[in-house]
Amino acid sequence: MDLSLHSMEVVNKITANLELPPQFIHFYIRNCITNCTEITDKNTQHRFVRLVCVFLTALIRNRLVNVQDILIEIQAFCIDHSRIREATGLFRLLKSLDSKEMS
Repeated sequence: MDLSLHSMEVVNKITANLELPPQFIHFYIRNCITNCTEITDKNTQHRFVRLVCVFLTALIRNRLVNVQDILIEIQAFCIDHSRIREATGLFRLLKSLDSKEMS
């Protein structure tokens, strides 16, 4: 499945209105991350990294995804793209969730 703004909007709306199997959501997230790393044009890659980060942040804040199941992949993605503001914000969100669960 190719990564596009439209596909992310569709998945976001579906997850907000229906309960999808966690395996599907995790597969889609992994697919988004993989597609971002395969984009060769830096400007396009940065644009899609920002979109994926905003998408993931929305899923996490709306509790539509269990972050613990794919935490390592998302953290690695954020670290790989740490120069992008949205990736840094997503990483901070993950760390704050992690610290809340530890206490």
